[in-house]
Amino acid sequence: MDPVCVADFERLAEQRLEPGAFGYYAGGAGDELALTGNVEAWRSLKLRPRVLVDVAEVSAATTVLGTPVSMPLLVAPTAIQRLAHPDGEPGMARAAAAAGTLMCLSTLATSTPAEVAAAAPDAPRWFQLYVFRDRGVTRSFIEQAVESGYEAIVLTVDAPWLGRRERDLRTGFRVPEEIVVPSLAAIGEWAGATPLELLGAIDPSLGWDDLAELRALAPLPLVLKGIQTAEDARLAVEHGADAIVVSNHGGRQLDAVAPTAALLPEVVEAVGGRIEVYVDGGIRRGSDVVKALALGARAVLAGRAPLWGLACDGEAGARRVLELLQAEIELTLALCGCSLPGAVSAAHLTSSAAQGHGQSPHPRQDP
Repeated sequence: MDPVCVADFERLAEQRLEPGAFGYYAGGAGDELALTGNVEAWRSLKLRPRVLVDVAEVSAATTVLGTPVSMPLLVAPTAIQRLAHPDGEPGMARAAAAAGTLMCLSTLATSTPAEVAAAAPDAPRWFQLYVFRDRGVTRSFIEQAVESGYEAIVLTVDAPWLGRRERDLRTGFRVPEEIVVPSLAAIGEWAGATPLELLGAIDPSLGWDDLAELRALAPLPLVLKGIQTAEDARLAVEHGADAIVVSNHGGRQLDAVAPTAALLPEVVEAVGGRIEVYVDGGIRRGSDVVKALALGARAVLAGRAPLWGLACDGEAGARRVLELLQAEIELTLALCGCSLPGAVSAAHLTSSAAQGHGQSPHPRQDP
């Protein structure tokens, strides 16, 4: 039977990938409480549909940092995509382009920024950045991203140390030598790597004052990915970030943290509309995206979902997952009485969730 939802694609991906590779993509830190908590938190939120509203025409289209996209769902940066399928990051970029959305390329990709840009030259794209101890390599990849038309730098800030990912320890997972990660190959001779070795190149001393230097290297918007508190959200604004992503790294870093759905309201309130707020972690359904909009997010990023599509059928599988999620978003919008993402508000969530967002749960909303 053909897969009809993201969970179906995940089950197929588990069958097709060897255990170490599947565990690397699917797993989280520690007891995986943050990983499962992300998913369950979205599931626990309940929507409040409005009826007898004209939804003959519904569109999921929106913008992120001024860039038009087909839906408020972007492709999150995920590492080593050629481990999932030979199409790798170029295939994912083409899938995102075909679906009309934006892809964020990982620093730990198995293709260079230039190669991915060439695969989908007319599509919008962002570059996720890890700042390495070797700042020369970091500068060279930022320069390549600028030259290749990437429209924003997404700095991951929640991984100065690698989380304890016990699935990888149990399987002895190691990226094989034949699957090259260009950013790490630029640092030294590539002979494969464990996850600890992959992230061991990251500079753990990076601080708020370093953001000015990064801004000077790239005349692009700066997005901070990995914000989990109101305090850091306010600091992000103060230090000139153009947007932030509420993220706990998909539950892969610190296990003893709250789900991103629970973190989102306090961050949105702290930002106060000064910059755009996105969220990732646990997005498995189009209805999850609409719930995120109701909590104040501009858009979500999804990493595992399109990756399962890539693992199942390369570019075509990733495209199918993205199109499936867009269809679910549009259906959820229609059944909530919203013709556009901008029509979603806290009034579309049950009172406990809306009150957590710091808003009246039932403001007047005329059709």
